[in-house]
Amino acid sequence: MKHDQAPRRDFLRYVGTLAALSAPAMQAAAAEKDRVTFPPIETKSEKPEKTEPPGDPMNERVGIAIVGVGRISVNEVLPAFAQSKHTKPVALVSGDRAKALKIARQYNIPESAVLDYKDYDKLAGMPEVQGVYIALPNSMHAEYTIRAARAGKHVLCEKPMANTVAECQSMIDACKGAKRKLMIAYRRQYAPVERTLVKMIREKKLGELREFVSCNSQNMGDPQHWRLKRALAGGGALPDVGLYCINEARFLSGEEPVEVIGHTWSTPGDARFKEVEESCQFVLRFPSGFVASCTTGYASHKSQMFRLNGSTAFAEMNPAYAYNGNRLRISRVEGGKEQGQEQTSEIQVEEENQFAKELDHFAQCVRQDKQPHTPGEEGLQDQRIIEAIYASAKSGRAVKLTPPPGKTRGPEPEEKA
Repeated sequence: MKHDQAPRRDFLRYVGTLAALSAPAMQAAAAEKDRVTFPPIETKSEKPEKTEPPGDPMNERVGIAIVGVGRISVNEVLPAFAQSKHTKPVALVSGDRAKALKIARQYNIPESAVLDYKDYDKLAGMPEVQGVYIALPNSMHAEYTIRAARAGKHVLCEKPMANTVAECQSMIDACKGAKRKLMIAYRRQYAPVERTLVKMIREKKLGELREFVSCNSQNMGDPQHWRLKRALAGGGALPDVGLYCINEARFLSGEEPVEVIGHTWSTPGDARFKEVEESCQFVLRFPSGFVASCTTGYASHKSQMFRLNGSTAFAEMNPAYAYNGNRLRISRVEGGKEQGQEQTSEIQVEEENQFAKELDHFAQCVRQDKQPHTPGEEGLQDQRIIEAIYASAKSGRAVKLTPPPGKTRGPEPEEKA
């Protein structure tokens, strides 16, 4: 027995070490092993050269089917795969086969993996597809999420999550029932500049938060666009671009609103706004006394900005909410109480592709079997607020909100996906 004790201890120590290594740690170790490095060529006075760990081999990446090949898929999501480390596009679903085949050739997707909507359920027999990215009109999100879950696929769905609270809940229930991940594409919550600001807020660099003022507007031109059809979009400017203001206020403050006041407007005779609102102004009140005052519209020159006022400093982003080029500034008094001067400085944060960041987080959640940072509950809460704003606008009175039954966000995304 004594003779066997040392090897047995070594074996138990080995098993314990394996158990202690988490999936992320093992993946990081594998990536580090494949990293190619070079000796420095500059002096110590220079900023160190930034090197990124290599992406996964293509045969190990999470395969994604793109459902809907409209503007956001073609212009933003598909190009983002080039900067993704953990995902790859492996299938397309579209009602326009000629367009889809053209795109498939650009991304080395086989013709057999280009499906029509009527063939959508065939995804169940495509093991190379582990998840779907849904970029359809809002009214179609619930149906195609539920069908993806039934086909055994994880779901990354564009915002807004759906047109009604009931639809959002049905999506959550379907994915939970099928034991599939459901993540809503709140790309802003994965952007490095956004993560930098949230960290500053949590470290009280702005003091106590007081007010959030924001505008997100754009000028829509085509009266026939689906976003101007109530049945497809669920509403006008509010659920499309106003949603960014709602989610930003919630995300930065870490609170949930308890009361909303809303007002909507459409210019009489404007063909664009026969079915949906042209603009919406709303106020969100939070338990701590924090207040968000926001405006959003479909008939104004593009404006994307917010200012977050704290007790000791303010932060502003202008532009904000954009796919790239967002600029963060902080202003505070420097130099002491007697001789202090207001100093405004721009915070330099290296930009990374927001779509690639959220795709990689989605892949990590699939691989590691963890809840996404922006799960269905996050989209559901925003939809509850949207419906309350519409109710307030209709009644002319403030509408109270009850807190969500549980957390709306999952674990923080890894800084280095």
